[in-house]
Amino acid sequence: MALTASPPVVDTALIKRLEAQALVIRRDIVKMVYTAQAGHPGGSLSSADIMTALYFHVLRLDPKNPAWPERDRFILSKGHSCPALYACLARRGFYPLDQIYTLRQLGSMLQGHPHRGSPPGVETTSGSLGNGFAVGMGMALALRMKGSASRVYVLLGDGELDEGLCWEAAMASGKYKLDNLTAIVDRNRLQNDGSADEIMPLDPLPDKWRAFRWRTIEINGHDMPSILAALDEAKATSGQPTVIIANTVKGKGVSYMENNGDWHGKWPNQAEYEQAVVELGAELGVA
Repeated sequence: MALTASPPVVDTALIKRLEAQALVIRRDIVKMVYTAQAGHPGGSLSSADIMTALYFHVLRLDPKNPAWPERDRFILSKGHSCPALYACLARRGFYPLDQIYTLRQLGSMLQGHPHRGSPPGVETTSGSLGNGFAVGMGMALALRMKGSASRVYVLLGDGELDEGLCWEAAMASGKYKLDNLTAIVDRNRLQNDGSADEIMPLDPLPDKWRAFRWRTIEINGHDMPSILAALDEAKATSGQPTVIIANTVKGKGVSYMENNGDWHGKWPNQAEYEQAVVELGAELGVA
């Protein structure tokens, strides 16, 4: 069976801060997609807690110096979920916040899939599924060869794991014992054409990763203490890469989007948008 993250020492103030930040990111995602009338809200919302934990607590970054050599690297291999990435980068100060509302507009630096350096903080171009993971593996190997203490984190979709390239990268990572590499699978079980389990069954997914010599941890991808504990365990692991299989809900936080595959690449109308903003703001007291 897959390991679960060790019970964390809970820093209540930190957890509350990150949970509140994740709600802000979710509102940004919905506003961006609504304004653009284009984009992928479902997978962006399912990954919001994970990306919030990374960008607002775990990653070593310098927004004023995006090319800082000692930074950690984050790669969104499932590039269609870039609204979540763009919101995190803006909220961390990599570029002006008002730019997030130019998503997918002509001349905007916020393209429909991430492009290296545009906006600042994007490490590599991604969108061709599996490619980002392979690039991340190469980055981790190069950093280790340089003697760098920097770490590489790659976020994958479970539908993305249908791509053979993912398993080639996983095999090579295990061979080279890349303990500076952490893969996170957003296991929301839905992809563009339907149920991931029906299109290409992945189970037993933890066993597959272990067969490729990865330390395997399985968590609730919306439980902030579990996310932080898993990331801590990954950082403490030596001699092999770590994969965190994060069980998530597609469209998390917006009632009519949750577990609804129609919202993979669909944008809300005005009434749906207004409902989503209320649902996402209620806990923060913001409409």
